[in-house]
Formats: sequence, structure tokens, C-alpha cells
Amino acid sequence: MGGISFAVRGGDAIGILGPNGAGKSTLLKTVLGVVPPLGGRIVFPRGQKPRLGYVPQGSRLDFAYPLSVLQVALMGRTPQLGLIRRPGTVDRDIAMAQLKAVGLEHVAEAPFRSRSGGQRQRVLVARALTAEPVVLILDEPTSEMDPAAEHNLLSLVQELLSSRDIAVVFVTHEISAAAGFAANVILLDAVHGHFEVGPAAEMVTSERMSALYGRPIDVRREDDRVLVWLSAQEGGVTLSSPPPAHEGTDAP
Repeated sequence: MGGISFAVRGGDAIGILGPNGAGKSTLLKTVLGVVPPLGGRIVFPRGQKPRLGYVPQGSRLDFAYPLSVLQVALMGRTPQLGLIRRPGTVDRDIAMAQLKAVGLEHVAEAPFRSRSGGQRQRVLVARALTAEPVVLILDEPTSEMDPAAEHNLLSLVQELLSSRDIAVVFVTHEISAAAGFAANVILLDAVHGHFEVGPAAEMVTSERMSALYGRPIDVRREDDRVLVWLSAQEGGVTLSSPPPAHEGTDAP
């Protein structure tokens, strides 16, 4: 692979697709500054790293520590507070405002670990927003959700994108989610040297998905929906077929 090159601008929604072990999470960690790039460089506007909000995979979280929903949201203020200063009234107000934005201000004092998977992910979105980010980065945020909860979370992110001057970059294994919620899609498989980026309609096609995942995948667009499934010879297993973005419902 000759290299990876793409730009993220305010208002962008970029989905990242690729098989397991393709380097998707590593790409996000490089953008976040957790790992250095192996080559090339990351260029920030005006030479200054923008504020980033990060939503990790739910499976990477430890729910044993008894934190409240509000305490988890307040963690997003750590970059502004540093290691010594404690959150104040302003920080609490900001965290509560973000919990309200994701529809969870009424459970602010409830234990985080008592919430459903969909609600926990919403709390983590609120935590990321509490950092007042310019770019919101999500690493497989719907990996443990049922289709309805997945659609609701992505609809929320889409609403935030349209109401705030931020960019969203998200990794997903749901092909239809990338096609339905991202304007641009990155196809990544570092193992086989595969990298492409472009408009979702051009990237999410039967030919490109089959090449990316190494098996026949059929992609069809019907009535504003993107339907994705394995070909008949692979058993006809439906991968995903969520409703169109404008038919979202309230989160559970």
C-alpha cells in the first residue's frame, strides 16, 4: 500500500470499513495521537491539534467501577482540567448539557453500569462532546447493539453533526450504516495494501465490498435504503438492512 491520505473538515461524516485486523482502530489511534504514524505526517489547521472527542468500543470498557452517568460524562473535561483541578460548576453544567443533548439528563445520577448498552454508548457520546470537540471519533460504537439501537445512535450522531460545526469519523462493520450515515467512506485493509476513499455511493458497491472482504457481497439501493447481504452461494445471510436515516425513533 502506497500510503493513506484523506482530509477531515467541519461538517464531514466519514465512515471507515474493512475486515478484522485491517488497521481501522490503528488509524483512529494515529489520528488521536496515541500511536505515531509510520510515515508521512498529520497536518492540522493553523498547525494546532484540534480538540478531539473519542467514543471507544463498548467491549473495551470496565463497568465494575461504580461511577454515575454524570461522573462518566465529566471525564470529558479532563483535557481542560488537567490532573489536579477538580470539576467545577461550569464543567458540571457542560456535562449536563451534553447528557441532555443525548436524551439522558434524567438518569445523570444513576450508575453507569446499570444502563443498557445503547444508553451506555450515548453516555460515552456525551462524554466525548463534553470535551467540546472539533472532531468526534467513534470506534465501532454500535458493535454490541441490536439494529434498532444502532440506528438510533447513528441518527443521534447525524443530528449532532447537522446542529454543530464538527466532523465525525467512525469505524463500523455494518456496511449499510456507513453507506447510510456517511457522506464519504474509507475502505481499508492494510494487510492486503487496500486503501480507497470517496463518496459513499461510489465506495459502497457490490464490486468494492466483495474485493474488500474477500467474499461475494451484494449491495442494492431500494427506496433510500441500502441493503447488504452475502450472495446466494454463501447461504443468503443478511448482513444488515436498517431503515433509512430519516425514519429514526427515540432511543431505548
